[in-house]
Amino acid sequence: MTDPLIRIADALERLAPPPPPPADPLVHPAYIWRGDTLTAARDFVGLPLEQLQNIDLQKTALVDNLDRLAKGAAAHDALLWGARGTGKSALVKSAVAHVQASGGNLALIEVVTTRLDTLPALFAAIAPLPRSFVLFIDDLGFDAAGDARALRSMLQGGAEARPANARLIVTSNRRHLIPRDIAEQESAINPRDAVDDQLALADRFGLSLGFHVIDQDGYIAIVKGYADAYGLPFDPVEAIGWATRRGSRSGRVAWHYITDLAGRNGRSLI
Repeated sequence: MTDPLIRIADALERLAPPPPPPADPLVHPAYIWRGDTLTAARDFVGLPLEQLQNIDLQKTALVDNLDRLAKGAAAHDALLWGARGTGKSALVKSAVAHVQASGGNLALIEVVTTRLDTLPALFAAIAPLPRSFVLFIDDLGFDAAGDARALRSMLQGGAEARPANARLIVTSNRRHLIPRDIAEQESAINPRDAVDDQLALADRFGLSLGFHVIDQDGYIAIVKGYADAYGLPFDPVEAIGWATRRGSRSGRVAWHYITDLAGRNGRSLI
């Protein structure tokens, strides 16, 4: 009979199989970094840039920056900040996909925000590779100043700064990433020191792109762009009512309306 210990070990392995081998970092267009290994992202597709409305300046700036990175030229770390649902994350993916389609040797790595302490291990893994990487940190915000200081030392000034073939692209609803507390400033011996310490992380990004709340005409233009791309008829009054019920006009709300419209017409958006 099989040794009981062997049977127990086999059962435990079935319950908790070993992690899959890391994905080849030179093959796939996008990856996920969860702190210990690279996993290929499933079905990475960015929206065509022309479908992202009312952010033309931001599109041009980010695409130009990523094109330089893909060519091995000097490029900035970038902070995309502003109102929720205004296309920050969508632009990052679309810009990367656009540069890739143009022949750029570039890949996106999405970094889980709870594992930023493992970034040095990721830096070490990708530094010697003949490829450029966008390290994408989505919806970043800090409640603890210690985490912010650790990240900013990786951007500039620390012993383990990110390698030359990688740049961080961060999205946040906050322009300065860390909430500014008036009480904290009042408790400081020098209030300016407290403010400067909180702004130091945002200052590490050479490219800072703001995204702002759109007006009604801009919202309808976004809806129309999506509707035209997918061949869907739409009623502007209905689209405005959709946004009104949600208390927000944004690219995200426009996309939710288009998703609902496509479903009602028996259409797929894939």
